[in-house]
Amino acid sequence: MAQQSTNNGIALTRGEKTNIKVKLLFPTKEIAEQYYLPIAYTAARTCYSEKYPEDIWEDALSGKIPQEKMQKLIESIIESGHGTVIEHLWFTFAISGVSRSLSHQLVRHRMGVSFDQQSQRYVRYKHPQYTVPESIAEDSELLEKFVQAIEGNMELYSEMLSQGVPAEDARFLFPNGIQTNLVMTVNLRELIHMSGLRLCTMAQWEIRKLFALIKAEVRRTHPFLAQFLVIKCVRMGYCDEARNADEHCKVRPHKNTVFKLIDEYRHSQRTNSTRAQNTNE
Repeated sequence: MAQQSTNNGIALTRGEKTNIKVKLLFPTKEIAEQYYLPIAYTAARTCYSEKYPEDIWEDALSGKIPQEKMQKLIESIIESGHGTVIEHLWFTFAISGVSRSLSHQLVRHRMGVSFDQQSQRYVRYKHPQYTVPESIAEDSELLEKFVQAIEGNMELYSEMLSQGVPAEDARFLFPNGIQTNLVMTVNLRELIHMSGLRLCTMAQWEIRKLFALIKAEVRRTHPFLAQFLVIKCVRMGYCDEARNADEHCKVRPHKNTVFKLIDEYRHSQRTNSTRAQNTNE
């Protein structure tokens, strides 16, 4: 089942065939290519230069500063963790076809990001769409019961509206699987942080799909900046997720393994040093 409709016109989307859509509204490719590196470069160089910011900006924008030099500086700054420089770079995304379960995870992010979401208070739903997890969709008996529950909910929702119940009250009936649309604006520093968490295999499948699409949109607009949207363990060099202490995810070794190896190395170094001293004596 990629997508099917119930007798009431309710659209069901199966997990692996999710109809999540992401479009980068701003910046355009032309704007990002022309201005984004110069903006970050100007912010970075202002901290260490006697020049006025506007003069640094003109040098960067005019081509006087080679793009490779700007990229190298920005890459170094990101790797060093000096994130304020990339807080000047903003991205606005149109996101549709995600479940309310996903959106509740998404809005947990608060710093450097803004959301405006489709309101269940003001929108009166006639033919809503639902996301069906693969674990339910692959079981025909469970799927049938799932569909029946959704159809029952929508019948009651419509009945409540027809009897004068406000939409803001009738919406209390909706399950987490109902889909929603939103606009998200986020700066690059926060987007790197969000991607580090939400691309991780420990995150839920739906939000991993969303951030893969977000990264693809950024890559189409500015490949250099998109390369920093990676799982956090790739950036850190090790995994810090307690649930992966058994290292069932192999992307990077768990911190327990890494720190153990470091301790063993230091111990061997101390032992060798002691032996060398004893030999000299």
